[in-house]
Amino acid sequence: MSGVVTIGDLPVGGSYPVRIQSMTNTNTMDTEATVNQAIQLIEAGCEMVRITAPGKKEARNLEKIKNVLFKRGYDVPIIADIHFNPKAAEVAAKIVEKVRINPGNYVDPRKFQKIRYTEQEYQEEINRISERLYPLIRICKDNGTAIRVGTNHGSLSDRIMNRYGDTPLGMVESALEYARIFRQFDFFGLVLSMKSSNVKIMVYATRLLVKKMLEEGMNYPLHLGVTEAGDGMDGKVKSAAGTGTLLADGIGDTIRVSLTGDPVDEIPVAKMLARQFDYLRKDINASGSKTEYDPIVEYSKRITNPFHNIGGHHVPVVVMNKYPSGKNQDPDLVSPDGKVLVNKNGLLLKLSEMSNILLVLESDENNAIPRLEQAFRKLDSVRAKLPVFIKINFKGLTREEILIRGTSIFSYFLINGYGDGIWIDTEEEKDMAFVRDLSFAVLQALGLRITRTEYIACPSCGRTLFNIQEALSGIKEKTQHLKGLKIAVMGCIVNGPGEMADADYGYVGAGKGKITLYKGKEVMKKNINEKQAVDELVDLIKAHGDWQPGG
Repeated sequence: MSGVVTIGDLPVGGSYPVRIQSMTNTNTMDTEATVNQAIQLIEAGCEMVRITAPGKKEARNLEKIKNVLFKRGYDVPIIADIHFNPKAAEVAAKIVEKVRINPGNYVDPRKFQKIRYTEQEYQEEINRISERLYPLIRICKDNGTAIRVGTNHGSLSDRIMNRYGDTPLGMVESALEYARIFRQFDFFGLVLSMKSSNVKIMVYATRLLVKKMLEEGMNYPLHLGVTEAGDGMDGKVKSAAGTGTLLADGIGDTIRVSLTGDPVDEIPVAKMLARQFDYLRKDINASGSKTEYDPIVEYSKRITNPFHNIGGHHVPVVVMNKYPSGKNQDPDLVSPDGKVLVNKNGLLLKLSEMSNILLVLESDENNAIPRLEQAFRKLDSVRAKLPVFIKINFKGLTREEILIRGTSIFSYFLINGYGDGIWIDTEEEKDMAFVRDLSFAVLQALGLRITRTEYIACPSCGRTLFNIQEALSGIKEKTQHLKGLKIAVMGCIVNGPGEMADADYGYVGAGKGKITLYKGKEVMKKNINEKQAVDELVDLIKAHGDWQPGG
């Protein structure tokens, strides 16, 4: 169980409920707009509001924002979001209840240099960070301000990249470098996070962070979130896949669902996730032993015997009750009249000797995770290698509930290597097209099966100086047929180049109404007017031979 950190008057961690937070996307210097959006977030259920403070003037304006909120009857904790600017953090720490800093760019300028550090040189770097952090630590101690050390997969320092690489371990060590310094100065008001646009990396890094903290006697609360998740169904699926999997582990104390668009739309999704797993928040190491928690931190598929195109080395399949109408991806299998293909999981000892059959593990969505987890453990105990379909029954739920709960359950097993097929069971024939799209979206979000274009898109904030939601919509309209292509749409330069490092193309805000286009990590066109930028992106894709007929 994590420790408790109080943010303002709000306790986070321990046995307290999962706390919901979000971030404004207004200009921080526009006090009225920021206050109004903060109020909308609070009234929707947001318990902490994060506001960007890229410079000292924005940090100072947080006081005005807080005062107006208080006069209007709102006293929730405010979090200052800081990148690159320690002085802004030091100003904000005297005003707000929590400051978020990124260990990848708080002290270190990112130069993308390859340097081989000796142990002495590495320690000198840590000492330099320690000296630069001390003023912030002192201010936070004096003012009772909490700090989130928020690692971003896309903005690891050169020091970390050279020592650990672009890996979950590198993300963890990026945060722990700072956590160890804070501990040396007897400051413990910390929250830690591992953010990535890659769901599996976000999950594995967070699990590894918990393991490493236990080994070093730390138990800080954890903030969960998949960054740059995008919009619509895909954005919700990515968020639920990563955050839901960790909450099912009993990990996570505060969450933010990052969706491109109005941040108020994030709150219902976050609340649904929190409600689904609050009861599972438990001590992952109840015995007190630091060696018992052995998380899965790298993907390894359960070994199964192939049956036609199912199991073995094949990608997971999609099974449905009925054939949906529409022109999108077809399901792989349709059960006649909705009948279960195979639904016997007794006689486990005999199952270990069988071949050429499929096994369906079925459960209602309530308590599906512990029930099915026990079944998989029994199969493993007798070394049964039968391909398994995971079938979950969703009755009487809305589509949004099926999306959030279903994604969380299936992702928990798939990301741990279990399941050769997924089966969302709903009796409503009108839901068939939705169920098909959701099934393939879950597999794509986990990188297990690519059936469409993938978009990495940030939720935007006060640093975004163009209409990112409109841009993403236009890009999707023109490129959604480019199966397997990965396109990043980023609001600004802070995390853009890093988070889109594995994208094929990038569309990044470069100033007010200006866009820079990337091919991989290379800048191709700078400062394009946003009105022409989508067409310019299409031309860039065509020029590099990645265009496909159909658009």
